[in-house]
Amino acid sequence: MTSRYRSTENTASPNSLSPRRRTVVKAAAAGAVLAGPLTGALPARAATDAPAFLHGVASGDPLPDGVLLWTRVTPVPEAIPGSGTGPATEVSWVVARDRALTDVVSKGSLTATAASDHTVKADIRGLEPATDYWFRFSAGTADSPVGRTRTAPAAGASVANLRFGVVSCSNWEAGHFAAYRHLAARGDLDAWLHLGDYIYEYGTGEYGTRGTVVRPHEPAHEIVTLADYRARHARYKTDPDLQALHAAAPVVAIWDDHEFANDTWSGGAENHTEGAEGAWSARQTAARQAYFEWMPVRPAISGTTYRRLRFGKLADLSLLDLRSFRSQQVKMGNGDVDDPERTLTGRAQLDWLKSGLKASDTTWRLVGNSVMIAPFAIGSLSAELLKPLAELLGLPQEGLAINTDQWDGYTDDRREILAHLRSHAIRNTVFLTGDIHMAWANDVPVNAGTYPLSASAATEFVVTSVSSDNLDDIVKVPEGTVSAVAAPLIRAANRHVHWVDTDRHGYGVLDLTAERAQMDYYVLSDRTKRDATSSWARSYRTRSGTQKVERTYDPV
Repeated sequence: MTSRYRSTENTASPNSLSPRRRTVVKAAAAGAVLAGPLTGALPARAATDAPAFLHGVASGDPLPDGVLLWTRVTPVPEAIPGSGTGPATEVSWVVARDRALTDVVSKGSLTATAASDHTVKADIRGLEPATDYWFRFSAGTADSPVGRTRTAPAAGASVANLRFGVVSCSNWEAGHFAAYRHLAARGDLDAWLHLGDYIYEYGTGEYGTRGTVVRPHEPAHEIVTLADYRARHARYKTDPDLQALHAAAPVVAIWDDHEFANDTWSGGAENHTEGAEGAWSARQTAARQAYFEWMPVRPAISGTTYRRLRFGKLADLSLLDLRSFRSQQVKMGNGDVDDPERTLTGRAQLDWLKSGLKASDTTWRLVGNSVMIAPFAIGSLSAELLKPLAELLGLPQEGLAINTDQWDGYTDDRREILAHLRSHAIRNTVFLTGDIHMAWANDVPVNAGTYPLSASAATEFVVTSVSSDNLDDIVKVPEGTVSAVAAPLIRAANRHVHWVDTDRHGYGVLDLTAERAQMDYYVLSDRTKRDATSSWARSYRTRSGTQKVERTYDPV
């Protein structure tokens, strides 16, 4: 679209494969880096007092008139992430309509301080909808890399097409982030969605890496303090492929458990030992603070990640927080997954989601969902397949058909939301999901036991992991070996599952038109290789009004 701009001076606001708990917890780990994490969290730089931008730039949460810009400045060499040291530093920013930054439309400045780990966020407004912009930060004589971002379409705009990258579960130690590089190279994304497990909290070698740590993270121990979480976020943002994707398009992110600790619930986590690792409330507060410091995400209701974005009349996107309000996961045989007093979403969030879906006037209602909502039953699996599948899904090895960390463990919430979709004839709801380290294309049936005779209320596209272990990694067999056996058995026991790939790593590209929502699934040649290639694997779509998934034989 064409429009005339006037240059403005804006005021910016600063703003699983799951190993079970270790039997021995080293209490000293909780305080090991109170004086500041290791310098390995930073890339190499010259020993100079000049400021430097070592962690790239990013943008996120696009609106029709604005976007959130992010960076971190290192004012002096000793001001490493999590150190709590370093002088207050003025950071200016500029936004332009061209990559050379000559056609400036907005500029301003912020002060980076140790209180926010020298991260800064500029919430830019006054921009035009559905428009590409370029931006840069500066401090002293140092300039950041130039980033590209894009605003959302106007709320009432007719939009022919939207395209989003979709990723989840990036374990630094298990491999490289080639998925991010391939998404960045596309050059056609309106935004990209990270559906959780952007970082992992474990110590070196404690989380699945197929027995080999490809690259050690920092700090080396499990992260529990604010300094720890800051340093781990910083380590991730030294990855060149992650920096490239953040500089290529705005991100829309939610958290899952590993931004805190494995199997997080409102009052604790499986991977947290109260006392030995401090109080859960303190650890949770530290993790939240570091997340909002280091991610281009606007804190939403009650400082969580549930919020809603709109992309013209084509789609809105409801983003869920499925960790902050949930009841503790039950163990099979020692709790009731159907108990209406237990919740995954919390009452307020569930009501917010229901009212938003009912009130929506867009063609597509997307839901950013960190754990799988489609029901899953194991069926008849051999013992050699059942054990690793149970480990990955958090299932009891005796084969009971439930993963209590997913919506399967909170069936009353799921029943309520699906009944709401059916009773109000709400169409075109698509859940976009991560967490499970596999790729799935699912109908979401009202009653899985009688499907396909019962109705499907929604559809679900689940993306596999960027690098975190999946089924072939657990059993250490060649890629595709397990999926060839397990996938047909999973589908036979779950008739609403159209496809499942248990073995490969990669990403998704979601393409929306008024007629259909299509997910193209891409896989990587080798997660352990920095130069891993990417190839198209499969595509599935849901056509408007059908609430069902079907295969299509070409990517968009």
